[in-house]
Amino acid sequence: MAASRAKKGVITDWWWSIDRWFLAAFLILMIGGMVLSFAASPPVAEKIGLEPFHFVKRHALFLLPSIAAMLATSLLTPRGIRRMSIIMLGVAIVLMVAALFFGMEVKGARRWVGAGPLTIQPSEFMKPAFVVVCAWLFAERSRRSDIPGNLFSIMLLGTVVALLVAQPDLGQTILTTSVWGGLFFMAGLPWLWIVMLGGLGGFGILGAYVVFPHVASRFDRFLTGEGDTFQTDTAREAILRGGWFGQGPGEGIVKRLLPDSHTDFAYSVIAEEFGIISCMALTAVFAFIVIRGLNVAFAQRDTFNRLAITGLVMLFGLQSIINMAVNLHLMPAKGMTLPFISYGGSSMLAVAITAGFVLALTRRRADNVSQTDRLMERTMAAQAA
Repeated sequence: MAASRAKKGVITDWWWSIDRWFLAAFLILMIGGMVLSFAASPPVAEKIGLEPFHFVKRHALFLLPSIAAMLATSLLTPRGIRRMSIIMLGVAIVLMVAALFFGMEVKGARRWVGAGPLTIQPSEFMKPAFVVVCAWLFAERSRRSDIPGNLFSIMLLGTVVALLVAQPDLGQTILTTSVWGGLFFMAGLPWLWIVMLGGLGGFGILGAYVVFPHVASRFDRFLTGEGDTFQTDTAREAILRGGWFGQGPGEGIVKRLLPDSHTDFAYSVIAEEFGIISCMALTAVFAFIVIRGLNVAFAQRDTFNRLAITGLVMLFGLQSIINMAVNLHLMPAKGMTLPFISYGGSSMLAVAITAGFVLALTRRRADNVSQTDRLMERTMAAQAA
């Protein structure tokens, strides 16, 4: 029986206030990721000596708590989201520090900490919490000029960037810094600061090229096409082989050669088996979330809501763009998951929390309904009378 507006309760209020377009888009991506895991992960599991559906089962195991986390988070108020973000950011930073000393080392990077049978990547949970906390700091600075919100956000960015570089993780550093820059711009950053920060970002990338050999190697391979370009070349071949309509579910051949077909290069597997049309449809879902998020954000009356929604959908969209650009060989290779599609427990759960934040902040409340919406409601009420 459908929930009635006349009945009061947490679930009823949630149902009538939630943005169902957002909810549907997030659930489509979650279900799509589960379907894709059947196509992308068995070859990888067999290659490393595991039973074929090992990663499929683990993907399903991560999916259920991720859906629960998204729905539970969407019940929060903006104040609850701020409090949760502060706690989550503090815990994530502590775990990122611990990972540098006691974490697991994989391919020369220390980004993971062990928790029993599971491994956690704290930087994934840091990102949405960092965005919300910075949005709150910028909002407080705009509300009261005596609060040094901008300074605190800069100090927080420096702390996060230092930890990411120490891991090292250049991709997450660029993603986090870009979203922070977008938030700072939305908060009224002067043009002089924009030029200065843009220059610092350029010097930072140049410094990473000089200091980190693996970064220089990836840039050189991307620009010259020389060296070990196996993964990117194979991913591009899979996309070309798929054509417009793909080879069909389970019929992919090139995907079997991709070591990271279930994570960083899941987009290429979609192209080979389901075609470019499916990739375009998937891209449209990501674009819909970002565009709708920005439209809803700009209609918000509350500064914190506006900045937080903008930052969260920017985080979601930029991460998607980086992953797809790497698959299409439009930028140097970087380990960045495709939200809800790629395999990865920490990534999936963190993105689910991000989605829950967006759902919570875009719920229709008396304090965040725009004047246009109020006028439309009054007009409809007058017509009904």
